[in-house]
Amino acid sequence: MSVPSKDRRAMGFFVGLLLAALLIAGGLSYFASSAPDGLDTVARNGCVLTEDGEPESGTCIAQNAQDSATAGSPLADYAVGGGEGTTGLAGVLGVVACLAVGGGLFWVLRRRDS
Repeated sequence: MSVPSKDRRAMGFFVGLLLAALLIAGGLSYFASSAPDGLDTVARNGCVLTEDGEPESGTCIAQNAQDSATAGSPLADYAVGGGEGTTGLAGVLGVVACLAVGGGLFWVLRRRDS
């Protein structure tokens, strides 16, 4: 039994998309800036910061900041287990998790022939 050409092209398209997502998440993430983003920068305006970049004195929004409820999770801070240099692996795991959840929902919610 051969696979129709249309199905083969669709499968090739989805495999190509998956490979592109894995390449971007796993490879290009190492080139991302480690500098604080705009929200962090604005939240720290008006404070004197320690060497670690934490607010020491002054008045700024960041003085009231608390860790997220998920700060201890395996993929917190875009790293696996908080390890240095694991952003690419965290990105790949994120792509796989999104694919698993999306594919699972698609499979559960699909229309079925009666």
